[in-house]
Amino acid sequence: MRKLIIGCDHAAVELKGQVRDHLIARGFDVEDVGTFTSDSCNYPVIAHKVCEKVASGEKELGILVCGTGIGMSMAANKHRGIRAACCSDTFSARLTRLHNDANVLCFGARVVGMGLALDLADAFVDADFEGGKHQKRVDMITAIEKGAFEELA
Repeated sequence: MRKLIIGCDHAAVELKGQVRDHLIARGFDVEDVGTFTSDSCNYPVIAHKVCEKVASGEKELGILVCGTGIGMSMAANKHRGIRAACCSDTFSARLTRLHNDANVLCFGARVVGMGLALDLADAFVDADFEGGKHQKRVDMITAIEKGAFEELA
């Protein structure tokens, strides 16, 4: 069973809950780190909670939802070992796993509706990294993160 983690800011509480419940119904082990109310909160705090557990390997994949998905993706990508993608179409959500080995999906509650959010989550969690020629590119991303890109260029 894949272990997932999900979080959101105040703009996405309802949608995050629907995605969480959908994934649990599909048999995934999903930890929800909040937020749980529409009271204003700071999305980087939630992104940090999710990314710590994904980067450590405690959770395989993460999902972050805010108003647009952009702020969450920016905060998530500041974490070493995180490859977060902000997606609003299923093709991108699937291909970011297949080709980029993305480990965090971000999207916006003000951008996508419930049906599309569920499709995005499904496309993301159902896809597995293809490796092969894509591995070199992921290695290059990791090298940039470590400040050693010249070694791979």
